[in-house]
Amino acid sequence: MVIKPMIRSNICINAHPVGCAKETERQIAYVLSQKAKRGTKSVKEGGAGPKTVLVLGCSTGYGLGSRIAAAFEYGADTIGVSFEHEPKGRHGGTPGWYNNKAFDRAAEKEGLRTCTLNADAFSDECRSAIIEQAKAWGTTFDLVIYSLASPVRTDPDTKVLYKSVLKPIGKPYGGPSLDLMTGKISDMTAEPAEGDDIPNTVKVMGGEDWARWIKSLKEAGVLSQGCRTVAYSYIGPQLSHAIYRDGTIGAAKKDLEQKAKEIDASLKEIGGNAFVSENKGLITRSSAVIPIISLYLGVLFKVMKEKGTHEGCVEQMERLFAERLFTGANSAAGTVPVDAEGRIRIDDWELDPAVQAEVDKIMPAVKDENVAQMTDLEGVRHDFLAINGFDIPGVDYEKDVTDLESIDA
Repeated sequence: MVIKPMIRSNICINAHPVGCAKETERQIAYVLSQKAKRGTKSVKEGGAGPKTVLVLGCSTGYGLGSRIAAAFEYGADTIGVSFEHEPKGRHGGTPGWYNNKAFDRAAEKEGLRTCTLNADAFSDECRSAIIEQAKAWGTTFDLVIYSLASPVRTDPDTKVLYKSVLKPIGKPYGGPSLDLMTGKISDMTAEPAEGDDIPNTVKVMGGEDWARWIKSLKEAGVLSQGCRTVAYSYIGPQLSHAIYRDGTIGAAKKDLEQKAKEIDASLKEIGGNAFVSENKGLITRSSAVIPIISLYLGVLFKVMKEKGTHEGCVEQMERLFAERLFTGANSAAGTVPVDAEGRIRIDDWELDPAVQAEVDKIMPAVKDENVAQMTDLEGVRHDFLAINGFDIPGVDYEKDVTDLESIDA
């Protein structure tokens, strides 16, 4: 079959196997180029960076970027976990399934140990499987990345299923939004949280599961002396705070930041640390259906690209590793620069006052007739499609795909 993007309600619901693989390979190539540029030595080359890394939520976005940076710049063996739908019959797999396959192939080619589990990372069964795998390798983790994002989580103790929502608190949040495919501007409103929306979202997206992971790994003896763990969050500009920082997801992220302090204290006895990294806003599978955010990102990308500071997931994660986490001699774990709240700020370029002032100036002037000039419409549209393996250079999208499990052109 010829695979074209299927977009329903501004969400792409299918993936192109070859496109996903090509995009993963592009990210690997970027990290290898940065390794050469920075002169980073891998573990095999005598470098002192991470040797074994666990990435929870490894298949897309920041998790995939983190795993690529760990493996291809620092030469780390990696174990990754994500929950994916595998291709079956005429139904393709999720983008992450293809990304994982491409990563594993490239890592094995480089002689790196890699293990990818398709499992529910919220479950204790998954924790046990990871611990068993680490012991089978005879290794311990010196870095644990927590990059899970899910609409649901089952509590391992009570077996209750909780659902997260992205809603404002107290009153509706709305404004102009950009349709990433048509380029049309329309008003969109999100209704406020109700009932148990807030505690349920905290239960799914807060720090409880992260803390459970570190406790389990530590008690099993599979954390290295000096192990660090990093979870990802987002603060964003003032205009988005009502739906992000001060909304249901923000409540969860504040819980994550509080749990980071507790985890950090628990790791002191092995000389370890826990951090939350505040990252830059990016196009996600749901960006097009969140009021104002898609328009903000379209303008932000334009401004940052003009300033030469725009980054995607892998670019940010490579900078996080090289300029925040592993800044010591010979890429050893160095002192991590943090803000007054103890958070890593890799969103520094997005929230540069000069960038935000320019964004604030442009946003009110964007109309249907000038959207292509006032925003980076082409760039955000590409990112939206690339998440699912579409609009990737070098892929023949007219070619018949006969094997939905293959990532070869």
